[in-house]
Amino acid sequence: MRVLVTGSAGFIGSHLCERLIADGHDVVGVDCFTGYYDRRAKEANLARLRDCARFELVEADLASAPLEPLLEGVEVIYHQAAQPGVRASWGEHFATYARDNVLATQRLLEAVKERPLRKFVYASSSSVYGDAEAYPTSESALPRPVSPYGVTKLAAEHLVQLYWRNYGLPAVSLRYFTVYGPRQRPDMAFHRFIRWGLDGQPIQIYGDGEQTRDFTFVGDVVAANVAAGMSPVCGQVFNIGGGTQASINQVLALISTLLERPLDVRYLASERGDVRHTAADTRQAREVLGFCPRTDLAAGLEAEVGWLIGNRI
Repeated sequence: MRVLVTGSAGFIGSHLCERLIADGHDVVGVDCFTGYYDRRAKEANLARLRDCARFELVEADLASAPLEPLLEGVEVIYHQAAQPGVRASWGEHFATYARDNVLATQRLLEAVKERPLRKFVYASSSSVYGDAEAYPTSESALPRPVSPYGVTKLAAEHLVQLYWRNYGLPAVSLRYFTVYGPRQRPDMAFHRFIRWGLDGQPIQIYGDGEQTRDFTFVGDVVAANVAAGMSPVCGQVFNIGGGTQASINQVLALISTLLERPLDVRYLASERGDVRHTAADTRQAREVLGFCPRTDLAAGLEAEVGWLIGNRI
């Protein structure tokens, strides 16, 4: 098949492109290389794809570029592109989040609403839940985002549902829970913790470190996307979690063991928009998509540490 992956130079997008090519598909990747972090990191993500005959990279902004040329012959779309980051989404920066997460998604949906797609897979986020009513949290829980970023991801998710209901677009949404692994963005927690640990710098933690997350290895997220893209199921939302809930303090202890050195941890005040806990109820993804996470936290962290040691920019 011919497949479109938006955000193809990013953390998850680049892994997904490699998997789709390995599965025998032709992949069109689109990325606008925003200045959110160093472009060199995204260029490095594409290293294995650049010389692949079945991969085509288009540098374009989904919020403004003509979309028709990107869609020629495309059967499945994996919409990974978004402006990331909870803490940066407040204040004047919200305009960027609204443009890149909501408007760009709406433009893409408009462009494909009457095309004969097999599937449109949207990358949503556990941030839509905010401080959830119960843990583990199921898809039936009322979304209550506590950050502007979460608001934009939920808004785009609602748009995806609207185009399924009104135009029959064969779409599903995947709510990712704290993705980590090789190529993780430099602003993300594990990347920063490991880098600071390697450099012997103080590790800054917002809060007391007892907040917990459901950590999900990037390879498992890629597998969930592939399963969703090939599944006949449409109009549903699925939690994608790693099945490994741990506190930040437990993560730091694992990193210390992997680096074979003590860490200098400094605790700061909690940040606005940070939730206390996340935990995914993934029964629906398991039963409908056959999703089963295969990488536990220790193995996944070891892979990220090894990658960061060998690929520091």
